[in-house]
Amino acid sequence: MKVKKAKIKDTGSSMRVILVIAGIMLNVGLAYVTHRSNLPFFMDTIGTIVVSATVGILPGILTAIMTNVFCGFFFPHSMYYSLAGVLIAILTSFYFENRGSKGRGFTVLYVLGIALIGGVLGMTIQWGLLGRPQFEDVEMLAETFSGERRGASFYIMWLLVNTIINIVDKSLTSGAAFFIIRLIPDRITESMQKSAWKQKPLTKDEINLLKDKAREEKRSLRTRMSLMLIIAALSLTVMMIFISAGLHFEKTEKEYADNAMNAAKFAASVVEPEMIDKYMSEGSDAPGYKGTEELLYRIRDNTTGVKYLYVLKIEEEGCRFVFDLDSDDGVESFKPGEFTPFEESFLPYIEALKAGEEIDPIESNEIFGWLLTAYYPIRNDDGQTVGYAGADVSMNYLSDYIKEYLIRVIFIFSGFIILILVYGFRVSGHYLIYPIGSMAAATEAFMQGQNDQDALDDSVDKLKALDIHTGDETERLYIAICNMASGMAEHMRSIRHYADTTAQMQNGLIVTMADLVEDRDSDTGAHVQKTSAYVKIILNGLKKKGYYEEKLTPEYISDVVISAPLHDVGKINIPDAILNKPGKLTDEEYEIMKTHTTAGKRIIEKAIDTVQGGSYLKEARNMAAYHHERWDGKGYPEGLYGEVIPLSARVMAVADVFDALASPRVYKPAFPLEKALAIIEEGAGTQFDPKCVEVFMDSLPEVKEILKKFHGV
Repeated sequence: MKVKKAKIKDTGSSMRVILVIAGIMLNVGLAYVTHRSNLPFFMDTIGTIVVSATVGILPGILTAIMTNVFCGFFFPHSMYYSLAGVLIAILTSFYFENRGSKGRGFTVLYVLGIALIGGVLGMTIQWGLLGRPQFEDVEMLAETFSGERRGASFYIMWLLVNTIINIVDKSLTSGAAFFIIRLIPDRITESMQKSAWKQKPLTKDEINLLKDKAREEKRSLRTRMSLMLIIAALSLTVMMIFISAGLHFEKTEKEYADNAMNAAKFAASVVEPEMIDKYMSEGSDAPGYKGTEELLYRIRDNTTGVKYLYVLKIEEEGCRFVFDLDSDDGVESFKPGEFTPFEESFLPYIEALKAGEEIDPIESNEIFGWLLTAYYPIRNDDGQTVGYAGADVSMNYLSDYIKEYLIRVIFIFSGFIILILVYGFRVSGHYLIYPIGSMAAATEAFMQGQNDQDALDDSVDKLKALDIHTGDETERLYIAICNMASGMAEHMRSIRHYADTTAQMQNGLIVTMADLVEDRDSDTGAHVQKTSAYVKIILNGLKKKGYYEEKLTPEYISDVVISAPLHDVGKINIPDAILNKPGKLTDEEYEIMKTHTTAGKRIIEKAIDTVQGGSYLKEARNMAAYHHERWDGKGYPEGLYGEVIPLSARVMAVADVFDALASPRVYKPAFPLEKALAIIEEGAGTQFDPKCVEVFMDSLPEVKEILKKFHGV
């Protein structure tokens, strides 16, 4: 059986892998066709929907991400769309888990949902990466309907067109996926779904029950694991993004600083040192000025990141510009010979600049914005510094570049982070939460059924049927619990066997003791059997009507019924002449007869001291001592009244008197049933507990059965 199960699981796992691979290939193939055809469709989620619907959310997400990875070979921006595929996989899994209880409108909502994911998220990605629609047809339609380019209405129309296209795309996609899903046989689908479980697969109701149990706990394992996974994933993501961005920023900043320094060096090399003063005084009229300026433009335009390029001469209080190239940001350039004081950021470097030395790049954020400036000295043939070539890199440009980098990283890794989270939830669920929750529920059922051997055995069978096979400590715990439960069930079986044997022995002793008394009393005639039967009838009647609810537990009723035969055990001390006297007793003889109550109490108390813990004997003592007490307090031996009299004694009083009335004695014949019942009913509230009389009268059919059995009446 185990081998067969293992083969089924292996087959299911293999088919799951095959289905995921087939889903990826289908997605990539259709995406390649639409990409080569330059159609504004993707058709790259059919496999994702099929896998998510058939074998669950995790394989569906994996299919979506791997699709985007392989599509990256022919469409570079594909990886940025992985989040859309992941969200479609999640929504699909939710739809197929809940569609059974919903109508057709749920399917329409599902299609609109995945279309909105594709439309809104797709536009967001295109806007963040490209700043415009990916497809020219979409851009043209958005411009046509909005009547403008890059305005607010353009973006609204872009979103609308993109969403409509995705509704068509996802309608075709989901329709094709639903058709493929129907082609997959149910037994194969069931086999693939079961293979994912590390125990007997749970039904939806069983899973919901475990979730409800977890919600009842303030800090359940599910909650702890979920929080741990979410915090770990988010922390890892944030840390990875910021560390990556920081390292990339440092690398890019160094690269741009090197570019700025190289541009400054190159600019310094094309400026003739001897012409610095002439260029500064005559400007563009100076020979060679325009040619040099043209070379400087080429240097700036061909150096990545350099925004400003200029040549200046350092003076005591500031500097004078020789060249300052026009920029496209609207900042007016300095004219040749125009003076400007040093900015605050340059103050620490003034002495070095005056001395004509080389300095490291300077970062500043003042009049001209956030800049990284590289200066390189222009030296004449004598080695004297006659000016500096300066190149500025805009740090705002670098910051925007890093922001774009961050957006790309977030788009790429968001899908992977969700995959990691879902995988974590899946592993924790199938290896910890579901197995432990199932074991806990089965163990609770086991503990609740320990008073019933059949329920106990059934709980053990259900525990073993969980079939937890995680292959780790959880499985070891499961095996240990199964062995312990089996051992406890067998132990309880043995205890019950011994308990039954002991109970039979106790009952035998009670009957033997009662028989000893009955054999001495020639008048009782199965008195103990009949009174025990009447006691049981009265107790069950009280229970049925809800009287004395707290007192009438199953254990209490059993104790009273079992010990009822001992109510007259004290008669063992009464002399035969009095016990079997055919006539009426004298007052002295009656007083001696009344002592059977106190004698019975003493006899049973000695037995209680010997047995230690026999609760049934405590009720035997109560009945032996007080079954001749009266409700109105006029009984004996202590004159107790009302509910002060123990309940078992009040019940026995009715049973004892009725049997005495309905049975023949040496000193009287048996009363007719109607008269005996009338006497009992007349004693309600004076001699007897009225509730006991009430239920006795309500149970006449059962009473008559007892009379018929013993008297043939």
